[in-house]
Amino acid sequence: MITLGPYSFTTTDALRTFGNLGGLWESMMEGRSSASAAALGEALRTRLAGALDVGPNVSLVELGTTASKTLGDSPDLAALLDDVWTTLGEATSALRADGQLPVTALGRVTQLSASGGGVPKLPIASADIDYRGVVGDVQRTRVHHGRPWQALCLYADEVIDQLRAEGHPINRGSVGENITVAGLDWSQIRPGVRLRIGGVLALVQAYAEPCATNAAFFVGGDFQRMNRDRGPVSRVYATVLEPGRIVTGDEVILEPVLADAL
Repeated sequence: MITLGPYSFTTTDALRTFGNLGGLWESMMEGRSSASAAALGEALRTRLAGALDVGPNVSLVELGTTASKTLGDSPDLAALLDDVWTTLGEATSALRADGQLPVTALGRVTQLSASGGGVPKLPIASADIDYRGVVGDVQRTRVHHGRPWQALCLYADEVIDQLRAEGHPINRGSVGENITVAGLDWSQIRPGVRLRIGGVLALVQAYAEPCATNAAFFVGGDFQRMNRDRGPVSRVYATVLEPGRIVTGDEVILEPVLADAL
């Protein structure tokens, strides 16, 4: 087990984090302009290229893929993961400092959901959140789930309503989100933004890939209707920055003003 502050990664978690590195970085930077964040990414790319002993012009996508295939037994795995994890966090702060993240907006929690494994997740009135996610919630498989940057899965009432209007038999919790929210512009809820959800502070860090286990909730099994390539319709994953408790109806603050930002 690799421990980075309050976060724990199995070797598989670490390797899959590297495998997703390109996507994590690119989705965070997409459509945003920050010289300081870009410099952090370039410095990380240079360090990884040196550590992996590959050519100087290899992209973060390729480096992440190489690392995921070669670092399983390496004594450098923990240190390189720490570098990646730290840099991702620093880059979101750089984007914020450079005015690349949205202004503060307010929404609310309309449903909290959990299950003993699988979907749909069912409503619960409140949830205790630790650094691993909703206490008592279980993922049926850890192959594609369970990394610290996947601690919470969020979705929007507005997207669910849109999908239902198209005829899809989807409801809150159907596609495995832990937290369903209303009142926020979902196009703004993307990697890099922070959310204050009740007593929890979270960092949105990835889009959730559509999964065939959700096919039953889409007409013709078209679970790819949630693919981000089809608009702001994707669920998102978030890292827990500050654990706490959430109650249905709690306020959700997009980009809250924090003491470290003053």
